[in-house]
Amino acid sequence: MPKISKNRKKVIGKYDANKVYSLAEASKIIKDITTTKFDASVDVSVRLGVDPKQSNQMVRGTVALPHGTGKTIKVLVLCTPDKEAEAKAAGADFVGLDEYLEKIKGGWTDVDVIITMPSIMGKLGALGKVLGPRGLMPNPKTGTVTMEVGKAVKEKKAGSIDFKIDKQAIIHASVGKASFASEKLTENANELLQSIIKLKPASAKGTYLRSVYISSTMSASVQIDTKTLGV
Repeated sequence: MPKISKNRKKVIGKYDANKVYSLAEASKIIKDITTTKFDASVDVSVRLGVDPKQSNQMVRGTVALPHGTGKTIKVLVLCTPDKEAEAKAAGADFVGLDEYLEKIKGGWTDVDVIITMPSIMGKLGALGKVLGPRGLMPNPKTGTVTMEVGKAVKEKKAGSIDFKIDKQAIIHASVGKASFASEKLTENANELLQSIIKLKPASAKGTYLRSVYISSTMSASVQIDTKTLGV
């Protein structure tokens, strides 16, 4: 028989891997079965009944988590000089334009979010190969292409996250840290899930929420009963 690790032994008996749980129950279980020495991220994975190849079935959006993500978000604002003071006052980590465009061309992407203005998007087109794969390309749908750069910075710093389906029609998003109270994890995850539910495309047929799982870094996944989400 394969040897069972100490951490695995601690987890066995704390939940049934073949069972589905309410979001509140699952949040408590994740805290119980997280055994990392560091403060692990807690993530939600949602498989949707949509076809990502169809443009009218793309599901993407932004949600403000009530309790933030627990992460320090580094924000770059690419803006014209008249907007720099607004961006800095809102707490942006990096503010400027041409010098940062050059840095990005050279491969620099040491930020979590890039916010810009509509008039500058044309300059970012050439940087798609660098920014696209890292999920850093600003987009009006996620509130990162706007004239209200200060407001956008505050929202991202406070725990507003972007999400979108991947090629397998799955949304992966972080909803907090294992150190959060289970109630806070539940509320954050529910806010994300309700946002996804509201974005159901009219053209999507059949079951929309196929499956929902919650897990932490290196932990097992716990399946959430979609019937408890008000779908």
